[in-house]
Amino acid sequence: MWWRRIVRGGAGSTGSLAVPMAVPKIERLLDLIAELLHAERPLTSEQLHRRIPGYPPDKESFKRAFERDKKDLRDQGVPLRIETVPGSTPPQDGYRIDPDEYYLRDPGLDADELAAIHLAASAVRLEGASAAGGLRKLGAPLRGETASTIATLPTAPHLSTAFDAVAAGRRLQFRYGGKDRTVDPFRLQHQRGRWYLQGHDADAGEARSFRLDRVEGDMDAGERGSAEVDLDPADNPLQLDGWALGDDEPVEARVRIGPRQARVAVGQVGPDVPADWADDGSVVLTLPVRRPEGFRSFVLGFLDDAEVLAPDELRDDLIHWLRAVADDGGAA
Repeated sequence: MWWRRIVRGGAGSTGSLAVPMAVPKIERLLDLIAELLHAERPLTSEQLHRRIPGYPPDKESFKRAFERDKKDLRDQGVPLRIETVPGSTPPQDGYRIDPDEYYLRDPGLDADELAAIHLAASAVRLEGASAAGGLRKLGAPLRGETASTIATLPTAPHLSTAFDAVAAGRRLQFRYGGKDRTVDPFRLQHQRGRWYLQGHDADAGEARSFRLDRVEGDMDAGERGSAEVDLDPADNPLQLDGWALGDDEPVEARVRIGPRQARVAVGQVGPDVPADWADDGSVVLTLPVRRPEGFRSFVLGFLDDAEVLAPDELRDDLIHWLRAVADDGGAA
């Protein structure tokens, strides 16, 4: 039986491609996982073809089935590695699963802590995904749902790659905003209906934020531990305000907000923005502006309760824009 082979430590080598009876796909996948977990060196596709029951005997059919199985394993989060087989001439690709990446270390949770995690996983779901596999690895008994789902988080392109990169400290390479990026990630966060990746941008030399659905093309992850994050994530909160987003060097802007809307403005920019309160109830905010268009929208949102004090370039930009709108008959 397939489950006995897993307990013993591998599917074994039969040396035959004969399939006396149909093997369910789930059994084939489990046999494949077991064989790759216990392999002392990467195994070629030809070796797996011989060792794993259930694959079609002809090479073309096997290739198609094997490609589907690899995709299924990766979709389920199995860390399938492709490595050069040592000593192969010419070099051949081999497959293996690193047990340290596959198995979850026992975190030592007690029954109450497992129950709390089960409750949270039942109440908040990731769109199109299930927490059952993770709960099983933690040792939580699955006896149906313990709570109604109250929220569903949307997925995003490259979400699993980014999550693994943050957890395992992997350096990421991808294209964003028309530029090739090399990023050492330290945070993955869901805000305002979007997933954002934060990390140290090697070219910019500072922390940057990237919206996952705006990544262009593939996202490549390096080896475990390849990321080098020397900054404190606590000192780099996620900035989603329009004036803070962008690749340009920040320009320090000072804006006075009148007493009527001062508290609203302070609440909008958050506690990390310096706020200098005056006796009359007004406040002067100091904002690191990277995107003038976003800064303009922020200021205009407070109408005549806002005044740009500095720098002159941002003040002149706002005046020029307002005059252009007025000359155009009010069309923004």
